[in-house]
Amino acid sequence: NEQLLKMMEERMMDVEQKLRHVKRLLRDKVNQLKEQISKNTKADTVVKDLYVENAQLLKALEMTEQRQKTAERKNYLLEEKIANLNRIVKNLASPSFNP
Repeated sequence: NEQLLKMMEERMMDVEQKLRHVKRLLRDKVNQLKEQISKNTKADTVVKDLYVENAQLLKALEMTEQRQKTAERKNYLLEEKIANLNRIVKNLASPSFNP
């Protein structure tokens, strides 16, 4: 009976030791997961900020492209006006050189 009791105590101590080891592993894992959650939260915030910044940049790009198209149209019209003025000046100058 004593021997059985001693064996049971040893098994109990072994089980307690394994349980402590498992608890330690679980605590470590919980801490690791908490750190990962913190990192994920920070990354989520960065992604949201980048999403907003990207939307702002796209809007700025659209406005810039629209301004460029407007400037190109104005440039084309000015070139046409210059060409017309050159023709007018040439036509006005031509009769004055002919006596």
